[in-house]
Amino acid sequence: MSHVVPLLQARQVVASRPSESGQLQRVLQETTLEVGAGEVLAVIGPSGSGKSSLLRLFNRLLEPDRGEILLAGEDIKNISPPALRARIPLVAQKLFLFPGTVRDNLQITAKLRRTALPDLNTPELLELLELCHVDSAWLDRDARKLSVGQQQRVCLARAMVGPCQALLLDEPTSALDRPTADQLALTFRQLAREKGLAIVFVTHDLRLTERCADRIAFLVNGAVVEEGSVNQILNHPATAEVRSFLSPELSGDVEVTR
Repeated sequence: MSHVVPLLQARQVVASRPSESGQLQRVLQETTLEVGAGEVLAVIGPSGSGKSSLLRLFNRLLEPDRGEILLAGEDIKNISPPALRARIPLVAQKLFLFPGTVRDNLQITAKLRRTALPDLNTPELLELLELCHVDSAWLDRDARKLSVGQQQRVCLARAMVGPCQALLLDEPTSALDRPTADQLALTFRQLAREKGLAIVFVTHDLRLTERCADRIAFLVNGAVVEEGSVNQILNHPATAEVRSFLSPELSGDVEVTR
């Protein structure tokens, strides 16, 4: 995808986190990535390769040792963490809904920031709910009594009620059955295209990747070893690391036909 200024960029980012023993351990090294408005980037790779750490860097849940991360050309170090997380929310793998109704959950971010509560009846908010496949009939239902798939969609909508420009998703379909996961994949593509979002998601689900990503970044030991289109990475990998990672799928003659 061609774009003049990438919406979200990581430039030569190096990051460390404490290990279980308490010692600092390098989790990302010299990582450079960019995602444009309306684009979906899947980050895949072996467990422990730094995928979730990369997501956390994008909204300052983890600070880099060096390098820079830009949002619409602005260094995110110049944006306060609360303001940044409104613009680049992270939907975690483990779903969390606050006690109360779906309406309460959709308004909770504004309450926490002490800003005006969003009117969920405006055309813009109703459009967002429709895009996230959140039925307005759920608004006064107990959020924690919804199905897992419905809760996932509420978490998505909640993240986007506000000045959202980019969306970070950590294993977004890990708790969902296949039909629900497939529907959510279409939702991600719709959100990116219709809202002009940059979406970055971490996943082990190659079916999800095939269905909704534009590009893939493959991480090993905290470094991007290969990056390219979905078809290129999954069907014509250039590196031994990616070929080895995909070998069970490749032996089944998986083809991407988007």
